Amino acid sequence: MKLKSINPHDQSVVGEVKVATKKDVEKAVAKAKKAFEFWREIPVEKRASYIEKFAKEILKRKEEVARLATLEMGKPYQESLDDIDWDQDYLKYYVQEGPKILQDEIIEKTKKVLRKVVHEPVGVCAVIAPWNFPFGNAIWGIMPNIIAGNTVVFKHSEYTPLCGQKVIDILEKIGLPEGVVNIVHGDGKVGAMLVDSDIDLVWFTGSTKVGEEIYQKCAKKFIRCLLELGGSSPAIVMDDADLDHALENIYFYRFLNCGQACDAIKRLFVHRKIYKDFVEGLVEKVKKAKVGNPFDKVDFGPLVSQKQLRLLEAQVNDAIKKGAKVEIGGGRPKDKSLRKGSYYLPTILTNVNFKMRVLKEEVFGPVLPVIPFKDIDEAIRMANKTEYGLSAQIYTQDLKLARKIAQKLEAGTVSINSSNYFSPACPFGGYKKSGIGREGGKYGFYELTQVKYIFESYT
Repeated sequence: MKLKSINPHDQSVVGEVKVATKKDVEKAVAKAKKAFEFWREIPVEKRASYIEKFAKEILKRKEEVARLATLEMGKPYQESLDDIDWDQDYLKYYVQEGPKILQDEIIEKTKKVLRKVVHEPVGVCAVIAPWNFPFGNAIWGIMPNIIAGNTVVFKHSEYTPLCGQKVIDILEKIGLPEGVVNIVHGDGKVGAMLVDSDIDLVWFTGSTKVGEEIYQKCAKKFIRCLLELGGSSPAIVMDDADLDHALENIYFYRFLNCGQACDAIKRLFVHRKIYKDFVEGLVEKVKKAKVGNPFDKVDFGPLVSQKQLRLLEAQVNDAIKKGAKVEIGGGRPKDKSLRKGSYYLPTILTNVNFKMRVLKEEVFGPVLPVIPFKDIDEAIRMANKTEYGLSAQIYTQDLKLARKIAQKLEAGTVSINSSNYFSPACPFGGYKKSGIGREGGKYGFYELTQVKYIFESYT
């Protein structure tokens, strides 16, 4: 059976791949297990050298891979180009810092004893990646595993299978030994088969619902899992904030990638003294945005699929039915040339409440509900009123206050006066139902390894 990759701009077929059967999955896992026997013995610096080669090759093909990402998931072409540059920062970090992080740690060394901690690979890792950053998510899942000494069976989203295959093609071109990274294609059924197979570890980024199912399966098998799941991240804007700066940052990080980012700002809480002005400022920025073919100079392309479009429409319509006011947007564009695509206008909602789906659920699209608050205690209470806890942002010129707020927010990442907080060296992950474990930095490498304490006594 074939899986067709569909262009969300016009529903045309970009290409197709073969859907993996249970036998295909078992074969891929067997190859990874066989490769693990020799891969774990290769020095970490040598393993890292393959990542360095990959970084050079993907940068050489920057326009090619960016075009493929835009064709498959619809993000504006310039954003796809920017993503490749961003990915280089991570690849560089893995190569330079991975071997240092994974080196033996000497706890005590005397003439009589040696105590040390070593980091050993776990085995075969199932890497199951989402579609919203097609190459980034693949890189974040696969490359640290390679350096750590694990082997991989990789399944990309059914919406971006060609991007997943491109990663494998590049790894083959740079000479990565056979079996170290293997790929299977398909939807959630194939992902479930992979999790059920004879693997040792799961790296998954995706929805909380699927993450919960994987967590339960891993518990029964007593294997480790690293889960980066959904989010409904809040931003709190105090009345003393630099409004232009806050507007710029919140607009950017709510609407980047057409609002399809797990840790994007999805609930905005603004002090009532500046609420009206802030909403007007957001509306003015949205008015200037251009929606259209992602290969044109636009700010917004389509959502990844018709399914995602229908879900977003249902969430917004639920809010409107329950009394929300649409300040701008709230539907599909009227441009006939965009009628076939899964387009949705950037939307600002006010007069919202916690009975509405836009506050209760994760909203994966260009929709931002804005809620006023009277004091900081109310803002914190509303910000934490969610089952998610991936990230949060605070805008105020009172840094002492901001630090106190940060301590009270239930989120894995809290950013003060900025939306530009990502760093390859820093951990990323969530509280509550936003995930288990951390990616990034030394913490991400430690998630992928076994810790062994070795004691030597000399007589």
